[in-house]
Amino acid sequence: MLLLKLEQLNIKIIKKVKIYFILMKIYQLYRQQQLNVNLNEAWEFFSSPYHLNDITPSFFHVSILSKVPENIYAGLMISYQMKAVFGIPMAWLSEISHCDEPRRFVYQQRIGPFKFWSHEVCLTETQNGVVIEDIMFYAMPMGWLGQLINRVLIASKLENIFDARRDYLHNKWGNKL
Repeated sequence: MLLLKLEQLNIKIIKKVKIYFILMKIYQLYRQQQLNVNLNEAWEFFSSPYHLNDITPSFFHVSILSKVPENIYAGLMISYQMKAVFGIPMAWLSEISHCDEPRRFVYQQRIGPFKFWSHEVCLTETQNGVVIEDIMFYAMPMGWLGQLINRVLIASKLENIFDARRDYLHNKWGNKL
């Protein structure tokens, strides 16, 4: 009898987990840009969080709260405060989850405004310099309300952030794509 009740409870939990993941929408943002820069210089620039305010619009201000070493590594935690929406300060703790210097790193939000956030930066050497690829996946908290907030506000803010980044990089190193 106890075994049957545990099995029924397990089925209910699995159903709730399946419903949760069906309702959670995962968004993707992808950008690619050719830059006239060598691989090592590109790595030094993109792997340092100290350039975030240079490559983002003025509404998105980042303060780095933790000490960051000269070279990033897998497992590194970085604490920030951001003012991305209506100037409201938000805490953000990210972890460098993967680091393949000088070609690729992934940082993921551990604490912050998103239910899930992962940003992969890939640098590929070409005859004309480097191609940078930004691959982001994110999910909003608060179910359908979060999806609405994303549709009305967040998706366009993210597009603006990466448009500003594209323009800054074009001015700094030019692009050919």
